Amino acid sequence: MAKVEIVESLYKEISKKFRRESIKIFQNLKKLEDTPKKGKFLGNVGDIAIKEIKHKGFRFYFLIEGHNLKFLSEEELIEMLIRFVRMSDKKHQQETINEIKNILKNIGPEGFK
Repeated sequence: MAKVEIVESLYKEISKKFRRESIKIFQNLKKLEDTPKKGKFLGNVGDIAIKEIKHKGFRFYFLIEGHNLKFLSEEELIEMLIRFVRMSDKKHQQETINEIKNILKNIGPEGFK
């Protein structure tokens, strides 16, 4: 089972935007602990893959170590960290993806705190 982490700024944004429904959204995001290969691959920066999952017109972006994902067995997935970093609607999707890539290139994964 992989570990899912949601950065604090995204946690607050989801809670504020969705209110009661946010509990269901957090449960859906946590389901990736059991199925870490889920999500649409968007690209990678270095060895970090950027993926997204959708929920009612919104996209939730997360980072994983991309070079390992294809070859890991179930036992090896235990130590994988999945970090949710941003969300957007369809209208701002490309801007958000570019922002994530920019942060990864310039600062690295530590830029999402």
